[in-house]
Amino acid sequence: MLNHKSILSLWNVMANEYAVGLVKRLLPNKSPIRVFATYKHQENYCGIAFSFNEKIKVSTDSFQNFKELYVNQFLDISNLPNKLLVIQLSSITNRDVFAYLCDNLIESIEECGTECEAIKVVVNRLEKWKIMFSKGPSDGLSITEQQGLYGELMYLHKLALRGVFSYGDTLKIWVGADKAMRDFQGNGWAVEAKTISINNADQITINGERQLDETLLNKLYLYHLSVEASRMNGQTLNEKVDELRSLFSDDKAALNIFNAKLIEAGYFDHHRHLYKERCYKIRKESIYVIDDSFPRIKESELRDGVSNTVYSINVSTCAEYMVSENTHFNSIESRGYE
Repeated sequence: MLNHKSILSLWNVMANEYAVGLVKRLLPNKSPIRVFATYKHQENYCGIAFSFNEKIKVSTDSFQNFKELYVNQFLDISNLPNKLLVIQLSSITNRDVFAYLCDNLIESIEECGTECEAIKVVVNRLEKWKIMFSKGPSDGLSITEQQGLYGELMYLHKLALRGVFSYGDTLKIWVGADKAMRDFQGNGWAVEAKTISINNADQITINGERQLDETLLNKLYLYHLSVEASRMNGQTLNEKVDELRSLFSDDKAALNIFNAKLIEAGYFDHHRHLYKERCYKIRKESIYVIDDSFPRIKESELRDGVSNTVYSINVSTCAEYMVSENTHFNSIESRGYE
């Protein structure tokens, strides 16, 4: 199976060939389109390219403001009249990150049945990368983002250990890294994870009138994690990441998905030193089922013109909606993955 180290090695080989202009090498994959590793000499840009039928219309206009990526279309000279969608990285320091993303993208299009579907997946993935690469180098996750990611990984770990779904499907259910409305999305069910520090353990903030609106779902749950954050007392975000990487280590496809989702969530390995001293000790975990009487705001309840609501809930008043982990996981197991 192709992995990010293979792509990195191929880029290094191509860099040492000192060829003129843009060169490309075919990558092994099972998708309906041909995929290439690319390297542009003089500028030292590594990249990935997709060859597709000229009749498929693709617009790259919205991808012109990346700080480190260049997205262009050319004629595929080696396979006329096909076109070539080329994505190139200008930053040497982010090559490892880019390799993970490329590998995950290749795996995603292997599930497609047609060229048109595969190119659509590529373009949609570029939309996700837009947020990451349009703002340039990051200084790491904020304390709030670190805490939120830790909570999502806690639930992800529980879901993976239950064996309800394969590791690959479990990771596809985790959509919080994609900035989705809710953090986990299955077949007619969803889970929103909220991680709160001990000082405001029962007070959670809901972002938007649809986050806890179960109208279009069969089941909606709220996973509430109360933690005490301190220095060198508990588990760090890095340790939780490593714990999950160890869990997925025998499933290379799942591990690649996990690493790519971490990057999309803003977690980069070269920032690990920023997270090594902030530890989390779990004080309380609860799961609540959201039904029609749960105290929250629904989209249908808003007056015309009101939107983008942000409000707080005190979960200490929600004990009647609490369910056990077994009840929760048994429920989602019967509903499955989309």
